[in-house]
Amino acid sequence: MAAQEQYEELARQLSAIGAVKRGLGRSLPQDCHPATAIMLALLKQDGDMRMGRLGELMAVDASVTSRHVAHAAERGWLDRRPDPLDRRSRLLSLTPSGEALLEEVSRRYTQALATALEDWSDDDVGHLIGLMKRLRNSFGDCRPRTPAATTRTPV
Repeated sequence: MAAQEQYEELARQLSAIGAVKRGLGRSLPQDCHPATAIMLALLKQDGDMRMGRLGELMAVDASVTSRHVAHAAERGWLDRRPDPLDRRSRLLSLTPSGEALLEEVSRRYTQALATALEDWSDDDVGHLIGLMKRLRNSFGDCRPRTPAATTRTPV
């Protein structure tokens, strides 16, 4: 097990990751907020979904989700259509324009990382990727659990 000082330094370094995220965020198209890019990536990865589910995946409340959805819909990056199973609800889906934006975001992020890490070896980058995956797996699913997800039915 690592020493207390190592955990303290790790905490400082993880706090500094915010600067890295902000730097990557500056590489996004001007009208694309980082949270909007995440939202669109979730729609691409998981397919059509209701706004409530999207908010759960992003771990943000309904008002924040609603603002990002409205912003993306105004720009044509996603569609909102009635849910065939519940006409009161809306299903969100990625549009071709949203997919094109995600391709642009991926290209820009990749270029920003390549530029920042140009003096790193392939092995160093691979090692970082492996350690970051391991760190994330150690924390598991950090999203808040809904009451239904934490309630167990007695056997």
